[in-house]
Amino acid sequence: MKYDVIIVGAGPGGIFASYELTKIMPNLNIAVFEAGHILEKRKCPIDGKKVKSCIHCSSCSIMNGFGGAGAFSDGKYNITNQFGGTLYKYIGSKKALELMYYVDELNRKYGGEGTKLYSTANSDIKKLCLQNGLHLLDASVRHLGTDINYIVLENLYNYLKDKVDFYFDTPVEHVLYEEGIYTIKTASESYQCSKCIISAGRSGSKWIENVCEELSISTKSNRVDIGVRVELPAEVFSHLTDELYESKIIYRTAKFEDLVRTFCMNPHGVVVNENTNGIITVNGHSYEDKKQHTDNTNFALLVAKHFSEPFRDSNGYGESIAKLSNMLGGGVLIQRFGDLIRGRRSNASRIEEGFVTPTLSATPGDLSLVMPKRILDGIIEMIYALDKIAPGTANDDTLLYGVEVKFYNMEVEIDSSLETKLKGLYVIGDCSGVTHSLSHASASGIHVARCIADKN
Repeated sequence: MKYDVIIVGAGPGGIFASYELTKIMPNLNIAVFEAGHILEKRKCPIDGKKVKSCIHCSSCSIMNGFGGAGAFSDGKYNITNQFGGTLYKYIGSKKALELMYYVDELNRKYGGEGTKLYSTANSDIKKLCLQNGLHLLDASVRHLGTDINYIVLENLYNYLKDKVDFYFDTPVEHVLYEEGIYTIKTASESYQCSKCIISAGRSGSKWIENVCEELSISTKSNRVDIGVRVELPAEVFSHLTDELYESKIIYRTAKFEDLVRTFCMNPHGVVVNENTNGIITVNGHSYEDKKQHTDNTNFALLVAKHFSEPFRDSNGYGESIAKLSNMLGGGVLIQRFGDLIRGRRSNASRIEEGFVTPTLSATPGDLSLVMPKRILDGIIEMIYALDKIAPGTANDDTLLYGVEVKFYNMEVEIDSSLETKLKGLYVIGDCSGVTHSLSHASASGIHVARCIADKN
């Protein structure tokens, strides 16, 4: 079959690219190929009762399917150039922000109209952070919540389903190019197009590396973020989360001068498993609906590592650490902060006797047997630093889940249109190595759609 445009991946980049194309070029014949399920069939089997840990589904419903890895996230759209990717380096700071605000407008139009937009501007918390060696990054944050985010995706799919051909549960194996035509090969069929947009997400990091190698497209090593997810009583961070919701805080360690940052803060949220290429890591979600709130807040503490020569496989390094955690705990490990400081592993009775009730069933253990010393030292320093602006962070019963790893694709060589050296082949979203967030990935999809329209 032949299409004008084929999009590989139905995450935020692919969704907003197809949306914008149908708006400005309604006569285009468009197909979207997705390795995961349609939205309504995306159900993780872990229920905490019959199924307590990952059973390695053939397609992880948390990571893959319509909406991508962000479908069951807590739906935070950070409108900023200070973090979330380097899209602004390719298309300009002003345009990047304009596109993110346009995405915000669409999210509100398709179900998120009642949600709140938070801002760090003119915040007293920024001053408090600076007084204690911490740095609060600037951003406007639209929090949809996991529940409202699902509704927005549902409405977007209902808009698109009659305008775009969706192929779910259909992984693309190869992308071939010959004389201006792209051939998209699945396990059973081949499809052709003159324009191809690849938006395979974080879970497609290995696949896109193979595609770039087969098509001789240059890439360069990117970083990997390694750390833990912290869970503590919601009251400890309430003065930050009530005003800012998401506070991106950076700390430079005294010992090694490494940067440690907070990431993905979930007030009254839950900690969840995440399956990336068969490796079980940890993440966090939160809901807009107060009926689904918990008594805890969770967030990640991450340290970025970037390798070049002679070793340049940053993702491989992160995977090896996550595999060690999986080997010791059968999945995610959990440890009380007090046990970590005292050099002893947590056990089930210590966790149960603590004042913080875990929201994820994980294996009690010792993170010091998994995490590299330099990274763990930095995380411990950061917890004590956060304790100065949020007293109670360094309490003995604060829970640490490990490991949390954010894999980034090798950065693909693309131009200001996010087009590769092969005309008509675009790489967008997190698989490009350029974006690392819902807002940046969505904006990249809008940008490419407009570039394609301008060239036609």
